Amino acid sequence: MFEGFTRSEIKTSGARIVTVRGGDGPPLLLLHGNPFSHLSWHKVAPRLASEFTVVATDLRGYGDSEKPPGGKDHSGYSFRAMAQDQVEVMAALGFERFYAAGHDRGARVLHRMCLDHPQRVARAAILDIIPQHHLLNHVTRQWGTFSWHWFFMIQPYDFPERLMGADPDYFIEKKLAKTEQGLSFFDPAALAEYKRHGQRGFRRRTQDYLSGAAVVGRDRRRRPQPQVDGDLAALCIQHSRRQGASLRALSFG
Repeated sequence: MFEGFTRSEIKTSGARIVTVRGGDGPPLLLLHGNPFSHLSWHKVAPRLASEFTVVATDLRGYGDSEKPPGGKDHSGYSFRAMAQDQVEVMAALGFERFYAAGHDRGARVLHRMCLDHPQRVARAAILDIIPQHHLLNHVTRQWGTFSWHWFFMIQPYDFPERLMGADPDYFIEKKLAKTEQGLSFFDPAALAEYKRHGQRGFRRRTQDYLSGAAVVGRDRRRRPQPQVDGDLAALCIQHSRRQGASLRALSFG
């Protein structure tokens, strides 16, 4: 996977970030979700590389990137801190302004990046999320049943870590097989990597959920309003049954 891409590790002010880069054209940053790594883009990144310089990373705490302590308030895994990593990665590669696409947790990182660094993001494709503040203040039984891991991951240490660590492969399979397609659309090699990553680092894997819940809990009435300059186009697309269909809908022109 990712043939023709160059892998490197870039040290930011907060973490060491695994990065793959390939293609030619305007820079495009790809940010994955939970419990994935940059490998979740392996089917679409080569196609995008025909038009863009594609950069795909492992978020801090995920994949083979560094897993620094989150701190008592879990701020080390806030979306702000995770977005800062990515801005610094792109700057280290020589890209001060870039396109970006994020899915799931990566989309939340990108959403924060657009608010904190609007001058950096030329356009953003935010996939398969709604703002977290709205989501956690409008929970339905249907959503809570399907997205049970949100509330499992924010339980106090070390309850979730012990349960996940008891049979990490089972946990990964159970989490990823929630739809009627099950695991059928996952490449076996990619799935094996997600399981490998799941066999370690569960303590850090819960941290961004804990951080997000803490931020919402501190001010339930907060309604952040983005202040964005420049050419920022946000595209929100519901999850598609066909992997990669969402990215085919992107327009970066």
